[in-house]
Amino acid sequence: MDCYTANWNPLGDSAFYRKYELYSMDWDLKEELKDCLVAAAPYGGPIALLRNCWRKEKAASMRPVLEIYSASGMPLASLLWKSGPVVALGWSAEEELLCVQEDGAVLVYGLHGDFRRHFSMGNEVLQNRVLDARIFHTEFGSGVAILTGAYRFTLSANVGDLKLRRMPEVPGLQSAPSCWTTLCHDRVTHILLAVGPDLYLLDHATCSTVTPAGLAPGVSSFLQMAVSFTYRYLALFTDTGYIWMGTASLKEKLCEFNCNIRAPPKQMVWCSRPRSKEKAVVVAWERRLMVVGNAPESIQFVLDEDSYLVPELDGVRIFSRSTHEFLHEVPVASEEIFKIASMAPGALLLEAQKEYEKESQKADEYLREIQELGQLVQAVQQCIEAAGHEHQPDMQKSLLRAASFGKCFLDRFPPDSFVRMCQDLRVLNAIRDYHIGIPLTYSQYKQLTIQVLLDRLVLRRLYPLAIQICEYLRLPEVQGVSRILAHWACYKVQQKDVSDEDVARAINQKLGDTPGVSYSDIAARAYGCGRTELAIKLLEYEPRSGEQVPLLLKMKRSKLALSKAIESGDTDLVFTVLLHLKNELNRGDFFMTLRNQPMALSLYRQFCKHQELDTLKDLYNQDDNHQELGSFHIRASYASEERIEGRVASLQTAADAFYKAKNEFAAKATEDQMRLLRLQRRLEDELGGHFLDLSLHDTVTTLILGGHNKRAEQLARDFRIPDKRLWWLKLAALANLEDWEELEKFSKSKKSPIGYLPFVEICMKQHNKYEAKKYASRVSPEQKVKALLLVGDVAQAADVAIEHRNETELSLVLSHCTGATDGATADKIQRARAQAQKK
Repeated sequence: MDCYTANWNPLGDSAFYRKYELYSMDWDLKEELKDCLVAAAPYGGPIALLRNCWRKEKAASMRPVLEIYSASGMPLASLLWKSGPVVALGWSAEEELLCVQEDGAVLVYGLHGDFRRHFSMGNEVLQNRVLDARIFHTEFGSGVAILTGAYRFTLSANVGDLKLRRMPEVPGLQSAPSCWTTLCHDRVTHILLAVGPDLYLLDHATCSTVTPAGLAPGVSSFLQMAVSFTYRYLALFTDTGYIWMGTASLKEKLCEFNCNIRAPPKQMVWCSRPRSKEKAVVVAWERRLMVVGNAPESIQFVLDEDSYLVPELDGVRIFSRSTHEFLHEVPVASEEIFKIASMAPGALLLEAQKEYEKESQKADEYLREIQELGQLVQAVQQCIEAAGHEHQPDMQKSLLRAASFGKCFLDRFPPDSFVRMCQDLRVLNAIRDYHIGIPLTYSQYKQLTIQVLLDRLVLRRLYPLAIQICEYLRLPEVQGVSRILAHWACYKVQQKDVSDEDVARAINQKLGDTPGVSYSDIAARAYGCGRTELAIKLLEYEPRSGEQVPLLLKMKRSKLALSKAIESGDTDLVFTVLLHLKNELNRGDFFMTLRNQPMALSLYRQFCKHQELDTLKDLYNQDDNHQELGSFHIRASYASEERIEGRVASLQTAADAFYKAKNEFAAKATEDQMRLLRLQRRLEDELGGHFLDLSLHDTVTTLILGGHNKRAEQLARDFRIPDKRLWWLKLAALANLEDWEELEKFSKSKKSPIGYLPFVEICMKQHNKYEAKKYASRVSPEQKVKALLLVGDVAQAADVAIEHRNETELSLVLSHCTGATDGATADKIQRARAQAQKK
């Protein structure tokens, strides 16, 4: 344990800081770090280097090279810089490299050097050029702040949703500020700058002077300033050699430290962790590194070569040409266990486990001591927590073995925290590997979340590792393996040296029917890369036609889209394609396409019936479909023609079409309708009233109701209305008029072709029993019983039924008998039935 704490350095009485090596850097740098623009992403992110040839007195003849490395120094990308002079580099939260040029243009590159997009910081920046720039991170995303040659600030708080904001002017500012930084407070981004002994705070509307609380007198200039990772604290380095530390609002002072060095530092960053005991600031000069806090003494390290500081959530990464180290405050659990002469429960449990492995009785003594104090649960928890903060796997295992040993003596210790820590450490150790190069700490990992970590592995194209992690942690397929395979497939389609067939086959073999994977999204990426044929092949594997069709339309493969839509059976999808085709093709080609797709043609006809009648007519004409064309003209004659002449003309066209279709029945019926229309017009002219558009039967009925019986009979002869139908029409019309005398004359005019039962029924319908009885006596014998029952003569109906000896008629009469009034009749029927059965 004593050796283990050899690299611990006390800062005051309450905290220790330690620095350990993450990687031995193997990168082959062609330039010194001091001659390059450097940007390193937080959370163990990549490092970008660009030789800063534009700041030299004489520009170099060779173009600089933009190089991107992992945190372990593994090369990720290298590209020749062919654009303008660069002022600053920085990484976005999505690990995109932002390159701010002197003309205000910001070029965005991917992790592998692929150009993504660019945007401008505005015309004012273009005219006045960029003096300095900062890339910062807020809750909205990643932002860019620019200092122009006119000593004005312009910023955007989120480059993903670019909204430029010009900050207020600083009164009397004639030269660049000695230092400046961005502050984020209450969802608003501020600029803090130093001009001589004064500090100015700029927000979107005002410029105000601020004074740090408790600042030592005699300050004539601020040389450097640093804001903490969470924007809660601020540090100021003055020309007197003092470092002021306090809250970002400058209203509260934490401490002030005299470092006795007046030279401006190269870098100054905060080094603290969540729930830190002793917040500290790390200051770097050419060959010296100093850690200062609220303590009379500082921690100092010698730098053997040019180094660069990267502030992190819980510490500071320090890399140079040869090494990459991590400086942080020793966590409480680790301090409790490993500090010299510690009697903490975790320290005793670790010793007990070590003695147990040696088969020493001291293990029992240590364990009893912990149990007597009732601190065994705390000891296990301390060991688990400390294991998470250790970088070396051997020490992690030692602490976890101790925790496992202690758990054996607890009855109900929940295993979740132990199991989860084992899983997290296995993941962390995998990504910390030199070939992966993501040196996340446990605190950073928890802050970042597993989903973001998987995204970053995918971004680095480390698909196998990402899938192994998903399977190990048993993440849902949609969130884990499926999503990663989809990203892999999107990357695969960009490999233009492989044939479309091979790529499509490889993707299908790997993905199969994996849930949550959309082949249409992969096909869209292939189309975006200019590989249309590959996109079509991939869409063949997409089971959802609703996803296939929109992309096929976008790729201008409309006929294939129509076939897919028809196969799906989704009429809405077919209509979508048809309307797209109609706008894309000329009329002739569109109709020819429809002729090859009967279902689509049928659906389009349905659409035209409601929306485009003229198009429907053209379709029938092109197909020589005379039957449907005739039907079309019939509907059109009534829908659009108001004049009788126009209607007759349309009907004549329909009749001609029916003759061409060899449908003589429809043609004759249409001609009859034309004759009827002409006759109805003549009747209106001669008799008045309304006849037009009535049916033939209604026309006859109207004539009878009007007393024009001869006209009605003539119309019946002209249109060959059968006698039975004419008698029915006349019977109903006279009954409605209640012209009983005329009805009686009509019944006696000749023998009724429909019999006389309808006369009885019509009279009873009009509630005229007297007239009904006149016709009941004339009803044929087989209908006599029914007629007598209609007029209510149950007794006579019974006599007739008994006479006919018809069981059906007897049952019918019996059903009409009521208890009191028809009792004798019912008995009579029953006796007749009994006699019939005896015989």
